[in-house]
Amino acid sequence: MTAVPCDNFRDSKDKTDAFLDWMRGKGKGLIIIHDHPDPDSLASAMALRHLLTMKLNRDTVIAFSGAISRSENIAMARKLEICLTPLETVNIGDYSMICMLDTQPGTGNNSLPPGVTVDLVIDHHPIRESTRECRWVDIRETYGTSATILYEYLMAQGVSIGTKLATALFYAIKSETQDLGREAGEADRNAYLTLFPLTNKKLLYEITHPKLPQSHFRAMHKALKNAVIYSNLLIITMGKSASPEVVSEMADYLVRLEGVDVVMSLGQYKNALVLSMRTTRLDLNAGEIMKKLVSGQGTAGGHGMTAGGRIDLASASPAAFHGLENSLTQQLLVDLGIPPCTPRALISSR
Repeated sequence: MTAVPCDNFRDSKDKTDAFLDWMRGKGKGLIIIHDHPDPDSLASAMALRHLLTMKLNRDTVIAFSGAISRSENIAMARKLEICLTPLETVNIGDYSMICMLDTQPGTGNNSLPPGVTVDLVIDHHPIRESTRECRWVDIRETYGTSATILYEYLMAQGVSIGTKLATALFYAIKSETQDLGREAGEADRNAYLTLFPLTNKKLLYEITHPKLPQSHFRAMHKALKNAVIYSNLLIITMGKSASPEVVSEMADYLVRLEGVDVVMSLGQYKNALVLSMRTTRLDLNAGEIMKKLVSGQGTAGGHGMTAGGRIDLASASPAAFHGLENSLTQQLLVDLGIPPCTPRALISSR
């Protein structure tokens, strides 16, 4: 395999040497990824578990909350045999080291219990203040994926990458950066090109092109029917959604609409309003826009071209959700500097 760029290699070697040396005297490890995990979090966890197994012979559990509902992600977890455990069934007191991947304490997109000390945080999203209190922190905002960081860890430590792990890491970079077209840096490109020859192409095809349930097309129909355009902004109101992943999936799909460069998708999941934002504009920072939008009401995170948010409501009444959707839409129009205009439906009801 081709070595990673020299500076990245040294940095990853120093960091991994340090936390592996500390972990050597510890017992079982727990890896916590964000709720409703995506390919980046799944592949990163698979890679860290492999690293700890190979270097420390350490038993490590990967835990998450929520559900995996997007067809590609289900196929990835099943076909690559990623061993996952519901966080709700885990007794955190049984573990002497806690790791968080592709998420951070206090972000609102993970179910880390309050008061739990996190020893290792690895992420590519902007650092949170609470993360600074963790023992080992590796936040690389210039990287397009957390999987790229873990790939460099394996390379720096001379750990072999098998076919399934290579497929997982490659697919994570592929999906997160949209084949290196979205927020991918040199490190991501290096990992992508090095990993591709090692992947199982049949498995990769089956993950990328899974069979889709009828519910997927019903959700797509609802998104198209409810999508409204304000100038270059598309707003999608999904109503009750089977999972938060459906909300982001529709945003991913409809950001490709001609004449639109910002999409915000909103869906009701249990007692929360879930938001997902996508943009093709390089002069915007979706993460900062989303944080401002939900400030004082909920939690949010993201970076340049992708972001997500969540607002919990005391009342799950349709009126409460509808009112919040309207107020957020109006605030976003102001934040984006879009002058008052008459919205038009994406699909005419005629």
